[in-house]
Amino acid sequence: MNKRLEDLTEWVKENNYTYAFIQSKYNVFYLSNFKSEPHERLLGLVIFPDKEPFLICPNMEKVSAKASGWKGEIVGYNDSDNVWELFQNAVKQRVLEVEMIAIEKEVLSYSRSEQLLSLFPNAKFVSADHKLRTLRMIKDEMEISILREAAKLADFGVEVGVHEIGKGKNEMEIIATIEYELKKKGIREMSFSTMVLSGEKSAEPHGHPGLKGISSGDFVLFDLGVVYEGYCSDITRTVAYQTVTDKQKFIYDTVLQAQTLSLSISKPGTRIGDIDKIARDYINEAGYGDYFTHRIGHGLGIEVHEFPSMSENNDDYLYSGMVYTIEPGIYVPEIGGVRIEDDVLITEEGSECLTTFPKNLQIIK
Repeated sequence: MNKRLEDLTEWVKENNYTYAFIQSKYNVFYLSNFKSEPHERLLGLVIFPDKEPFLICPNMEKVSAKASGWKGEIVGYNDSDNVWELFQNAVKQRVLEVEMIAIEKEVLSYSRSEQLLSLFPNAKFVSADHKLRTLRMIKDEMEISILREAAKLADFGVEVGVHEIGKGKNEMEIIATIEYELKKKGIREMSFSTMVLSGEKSAEPHGHPGLKGISSGDFVLFDLGVVYEGYCSDITRTVAYQTVTDKQKFIYDTVLQAQTLSLSISKPGTRIGDIDKIARDYINEAGYGDYFTHRIGHGLGIEVHEFPSMSENNDDYLYSGMVYTIEPGIYVPEIGGVRIEDDVLITEEGSECLTTFPKNLQIIK
């Protein structure tokens, strides 16, 4: 049994839960190393305090589950099988009475919760979400190594995109080239839908790329990330095309300085909300507070957005091994937007930016 599974098993035992039922594909991967896209089918990991856990998945996935390194029992099923009957039988082989089931309350659907209660009518639910988030929040050496490589590939993606600007390509054509070059390096999946936004569209934090050509004087914002060995990266860089006004330069420099301030206090023991506050205060003082419309960042790992939320009202603290983004932005309609985002690792001494693409304002000719 791996350490992650051992930690959750110990938590189940300490709290006298009958079992934990984990069915988020991300948490199943974290605990078992088995990565699967179950679609509407049931995928689950069932963990007991003093019995062997079992994995339940479609029969067509059993070979992949074993190849991932899972050594425990696999309850496989065909599409024509009654999967919940198989689930119930596997549980009853291990326990006589089901009283408390730890579930992912933020993930488990209402229909599946009804199904569980129909199988075990005396059971009560408790949340496993906080425990799982806490475990995943602190990355081990293997995870950090993977995230490092994912960040390098994100850097490469931006480099490709910046190089394409001067070739007369539109936003979607640049995205196509970025993703093509990453696929040539073995990347099958992006962390999220790649964004290349130019001109006024760059003032939309989650804008939609299109066939718009890039014009002289435009800001061009790149936001992208890759999934590498199950872990995500996330980078944003903003460049200017051909010319830049004094106002655009001031906006860019303001965002860069705000990010620099947040990075300067990123170390173990810092209150998470202060990472947001120091950048927000600086942008407010520069007169653009109303144009910084989102939190400073988010946790990063198996999911591109995970615990913790790097918002101003977060009173938790930074710990060594945490990985998150710092991404201040200013978005001014009719002028454009600037966002600068890095993936940050908290170390015992301070912090390290895993993404390293240059952040000085580049004017692409």
